[in-house]
Amino acid sequence: MKILIAVSSKKYSKPTLTVGMNVARAFKASTTIVDVGEKINEFSVKDVVMAQERIENWNIDRPGVDVLEWAFGYLAENNFIEKNDIEAGFPKNTLIDTGSNRCEVYLKGTVCDNVNLIIRNGNVIDELKHEVEKFFYDVTIIGGSQRRNMAHDLIQYIDSSIFVVNNFNLNKKYKILIAVNESPNTKKAIKYGVRIAQAFGVSIQAITVNETDNFEEGDNKAVAWFKKLLRRTNTSFDHKFLTGNTASIINNEASDNHIIVMGSSTKNPLIKFFAGSKPLEVMKNCNCPILIVK
Repeated sequence: MKILIAVSSKKYSKPTLTVGMNVARAFKASTTIVDVGEKINEFSVKDVVMAQERIENWNIDRPGVDVLEWAFGYLAENNFIEKNDIEAGFPKNTLIDTGSNRCEVYLKGTVCDNVNLIIRNGNVIDELKHEVEKFFYDVTIIGGSQRRNMAHDLIQYIDSSIFVVNNFNLNKKYKILIAVNESPNTKKAIKYGVRIAQAFGVSIQAITVNETDNFEEGDNKAVAWFKKLLRRTNTSFDHKFLTGNTASIINNEASDNHIIVMGSSTKNPLIKFFAGSKPLEVMKNCNCPILIVK
């Protein structure tokens, strides 16, 4: 598995990086931490200097280097990278320009084989989309902040699962809330939820929601599969059937002390644009982190 963690600053990104690295530990995933800095003027003097292969030849730091230096400090402090890399310090002089507005440094991880730090410069959504398309990440992890529109666009157009670390409190003990139904991505969402629950050492609350009391046969089969899997993996869980508006009930049940895990909608983008989708509606109004699994 490959995970992409998008950070922006020390002030706002610590919860995102904390959640991301714990997810990386759970999945033993190859992990890349990216900061998308401001677009560089192609006619500026900086750009001429940055044509050099290595950052050691630059006369000025590329926008975003300070964020990667902070991320390196976090990784070192929490022993996510090997001792030799920690002792060597932030490897500013080996940050390689790989082209296409992208620079990268390679580190040896302790919870996974690779922990890479990269800078991309340009529009955040475009650069993250290009990164995922080229390097085939399974999960993209982003902060919630106030930029819900950005999260909405990422979920719509990036070809990976999206974990929005919304209102995450480092001192709070979260449970996992999984929406179990007959949608095609539910089984994958359940498997992700189990791994995350194991990583954080918490239990799972599962709910199946329908507008009426007449639950579909497919939903009942999905619940039976869910229960069988969790018993087999020795994961603590509870499940209940609820009636009403799906998005409202999920957000009410989740409150601010759960991590929501849902399968993504299988509607095409045009239909989702006009009619919306349940995961997007939940994400828009939730007060806690949410993982939408594709």
